[in-house]
Amino acid sequence: MLKNYDCIIIGGGIAGLQAAIQLGRYKHNILVIDSGHGRSSICRGYHNILGWPDGVSGNELRELGKRHAEKYGVEFIKDKAIKLETHKDYFTVIAEHLGTFQTKTVFLATGLVDRLPQLENLSPCLGRSVYVCPDCDGYEVADKKTLVLGGGNTGAEAALTLTYFTGDIVFINHDQKQMDDGLEIKLKKNGIPIIWKKIAKVLIDDEENFNGVTLEDGETILAERGFTGFSGNKMNNELAIQAGVQLNESQHIATNPRTKETSVTGIWSGGDLIAHSEQVTISMGDGSQAAIWIHKRLMGEKRIEE
Repeated sequence: MLKNYDCIIIGGGIAGLQAAIQLGRYKHNILVIDSGHGRSSICRGYHNILGWPDGVSGNELRELGKRHAEKYGVEFIKDKAIKLETHKDYFTVIAEHLGTFQTKTVFLATGLVDRLPQLENLSPCLGRSVYVCPDCDGYEVADKKTLVLGGGNTGAEAALTLTYFTGDIVFINHDQKQMDDGLEIKLKKNGIPIIWKKIAKVLIDDEENFNGVTLEDGETILAERGFTGFSGNKMNNELAIQAGVQLNESQHIATNPRTKETSVTGIWSGGDLIAHSEQVTISMGDGSQAAIWIHKRLMGEKRIEE
């Protein structure tokens, strides 16, 4: 007989962990299924989170969150959820290796995957000296020579956004995609050179700090900081689609802004899966907010419509 959980949280990133902590404190029977490959695991340093003035890595934040949730009896398994089935009064979640689990409610926090090229030395720089989010880390490039590694309109827009922080920017159009004429004109007006060459590798110092790049023709461009600007991020929304959850035009999950419940009663969602903002602090809020309303449902409250 399957063990029946009060809530299964799919995704052990920031939103999922915050929901797990809150639901654990309600003394509910909670399972977190996490593949260990979430977006936060690639970030070597978050610098805009309350309580971490010197920054914190994604892995440290995740480990602390897991330990915190386990204090309240939350269970964790490392596996990938591959199927979500809806039934009249419950849901079943099938994991790739550990089989089938049953639950009264579900919180989807599977996030997204950044499309980043497989460049030598890029990974150790992420979140430390190469960044993906101007809102999170634009401050880190203030008054520093910065290379935007990207492609087409996405890279051009990232470069223009960063002019708020620094006037020394070079856009390397690694994807060699065309961009809108208006964007190219704006780049030239802001004194941002466009290099139409592929990157061979990222240059780093002995402490794995970004020093620039070597291009495919051997040319070296030195810099103090890097930013990525690639299109094609992938939403991990397959389970939501299986369950018939409504998506918006950008393929994010549509949720009730008050409760974070999706169009399918009993399924909630939060974090990067529902929001363009892609902020750790917002993901935390989503997790707490959804958990509060999951608790209310488990206590017998009806669904709240918009």
